[in-house]
Amino acid sequence: MINDCLDSDTPFGIVLIQESVMSQVGCSARIDSVVKAHDDGRKDIIVSGVDRIRVLDVTEDKSYLTGDVEVLVDDAKDIDVQLRERLIAQHIKLLELAGRMPAPTNYSNRTFLSFFIAHNAGLTLEQKQDVLELEGEADRLAYLVGHLEQFLPLVEEVEAIRMKVSLNGHFKDFPPESSE
Repeated sequence: MINDCLDSDTPFGIVLIQESVMSQVGCSARIDSVVKAHDDGRKDIIVSGVDRIRVLDVTEDKSYLTGDVEVLVDDAKDIDVQLRERLIAQHIKLLELAGRMPAPTNYSNRTFLSFFIAHNAGLTLEQKQDVLELEGEADRLAYLVGHLEQFLPLVEEVEAIRMKVSLNGHFKDFPPESSE
């Protein structure tokens, strides 16, 4: 499939299959580069997501599945600016807790900020699929804000425990035991 896509410069679909059930909504992806070609024919590739797609029909006429899809177009109009800014602040806090120093400029000029943030917002596979299936950017932003409202306190708690463990039981704010 990868060779066919490279030869014809066409995208391919990525669709979640769990317990032999294929999701109806997925993403088309375009191959940006081949990082490594292995002797056995496998390739390590870098791809970029192109469009959200809905699977209409699946065919097994090749060594891989093919099918008919429709591109799902959604609009990023009428986005609540406060909701967008809140999500950015939450995501920056999450990345800082993870020891990364995010640049606020990473968030500017993104039509679909939700997909950028969902990539590393601590979502389960099912939650990522939920985000992908939501039909509008406003709904995805609201979903992610709700997720991070629940997720950030858990991450903060784990980080506090990690810090205590790294101190090896010696707490700076605890007075030393007296030797009397």
